[in-house]
Amino acid sequence: MEAISMFGFKKKVDILEVHAPVSGKLVALSETKDPVFSTGAMGQGFAIEPSDDAIVSPFDGKITVIAETKHAIGMTTAEGLEVLLHLGIDTVELGGKPFEVFAKVGDKVKKGQKLASMSRKDIQDKGLLTTVMVVVTNSNDKIETLEIEGKSCAVGDVIGTLKLKK
Repeated sequence: MEAISMFGFKKKVDILEVHAPVSGKLVALSETKDPVFSTGAMGQGFAIEPSDDAIVSPFDGKITVIAETKHAIGMTTAEGLEVLLHLGIDTVELGGKPFEVFAKVGDKVKKGQKLASMSRKDIQDKGLLTTVMVVVTNSNDKIETLEIEGKSCAVGDVIGTLKLKK
């Protein structure tokens, strides 16, 4: 992201706001029931126990991947962050049935833009968890700090900040 200084020069902004992709209860990634995410193996991030089915983009960016089973959406921001939205735990097993995706690979999206919806009821009926995880997969290279604040959030809320490495 760039900002214009008072002299008209572009300067790089190194702190980004993080927006909630879904309404619900904020949870530390380390507290999720998925070891791939809770151990930090996929990168820094956060999780939300959703209270709604609508999923929106947490950042401005470009959609780079959508899982065939629609449970995961990847995007890249202008700052080079590779962001993964993972909808539910072990939901890959459901073959895409509880999900509807409204974006396609190559789309440029704005923060707050609806990307997908998921049927929490259908996921829970199968005995699975609906936890939404947001991870920056290249965080070791790109992120100095990620601070998420609060206990609950509404979709689109600013829930924290992310400081980029210089």
